[in-house]
Amino acid sequence: MARAAVSGRLTGWRAAELVAARFETAAARTLTLRVDRWPGHLPGQHVDVRLTAPDGYRAERSYSIAAPAEDDLIELTVQRVPDGEVSGYLVDGLEVGESIEIRGPVGGWFVWDPADGGSALLVAGGSGIVPIMAMLRARRLSAADARVRTVYALRDPGQLYYREELVTDPDLFLAYSRLAPPGDPRSPGRLSTAELLEHGLAPAPGVTCYVCGPTGFVESVAAALVSVGHDPARVRTERFGPSGR
Repeated sequence: MARAAVSGRLTGWRAAELVAARFETAAARTLTLRVDRWPGHLPGQHVDVRLTAPDGYRAERSYSIAAPAEDDLIELTVQRVPDGEVSGYLVDGLEVGESIEIRGPVGGWFVWDPADGGSALLVAGGSGIVPIMAMLRARRLSAADARVRTVYALRDPGQLYYREELVTDPDLFLAYSRLAPPGDPRSPGRLSTAELLEHGLAPAPGVTCYVCGPTGFVESVAAALVSVGHDPARVRTERFGPSGR
């Protein structure tokens, strides 16, 4: 990071200019934003986004940061939700060169810095992969030798974010619930407790679990991790709802 990240401190609103964008799926778009004097952030933190209409109406939502900061550049990945007044604009309307307002970074609990030591089990459901991806990218940039396993549950191959980066990760397990790609040895179905044990990390004092996704998924996975012996105090969760966080 270009600057020391401040954990959980809420700063004022800043202008964020869109400098690049790409679609991860048909409904999810990654935005690269230039934010003047960005203070840095920790993997797992998020920002508040504010849009202001010509008539003065304002709408705010929160979105996870998808990658470590690169100077004054940050990345958000936004999934379009039905009737989402903010997500719809960010996915379909915001053009390169235009600006939005952001505030942050926000959050001090659901964060992981590989330089601090310790191992991590990262479990994502659907768009919950976004803050998990920031953790994975931070680990790749770090010289630390932290043990990490990632379990990513999603409906079908068309919902896979960050495809080019993830498909070559030997420590990633993909669990498709509705439709698996041709040749996948796993039959479609919900992620099981046995799979968390097999493809995750065994309970140990130095292992912290990070679980992010829809509320039902998060509650189920967190309960499963505790049931197999993970310390409840080291199971950190983040839930996503239809209107943001």
